[in-house]
Amino acid sequence: MDHDDILALAGRLLIAIIFLSSAFGKITDFSDTVKYMEVHGIPWSGLLCALAAAVEALGGISLILGFHVRWGAAVLAAFLIVATWIFHTGPEQRIHLLKNLAILGGLLQVLAFGPGALSLEGRRQQSS
Repeated sequence: MDHDDILALAGRLLIAIIFLSSAFGKITDFSDTVKYMEVHGIPWSGLLCALAAAVEALGGISLILGFHVRWGAAVLAAFLIVATWIFHTGPEQRIHLLKNLAILGGLLQVLAFGPGALSLEGRRQQSS
């Protein structure tokens, strides 16, 4: 184990926090989240809100565990691009847009370099 593996784990955990927090918010404030989506013209808002919460939760768990992390990062990146395009392109949303671009950058790093040794995938590679 080296410093890069510790940094990779820390990066995955920090990225996961925002997705898990967002999923928790959608679940605990489902009706208001659905209304927010409806205001933005999203059809089937209830179904898509539940799907968004599932994607965020499963993607966050994937990042934390380092299990199928490239798939998790790819799905979260695609989700983030769509959500940013729909909800954060207005001039009053500049900080949210930039924040999402930074998160996207972190996800692309995970996608490019994988989870590191401190992960379930790293453990499998070491035992092979």
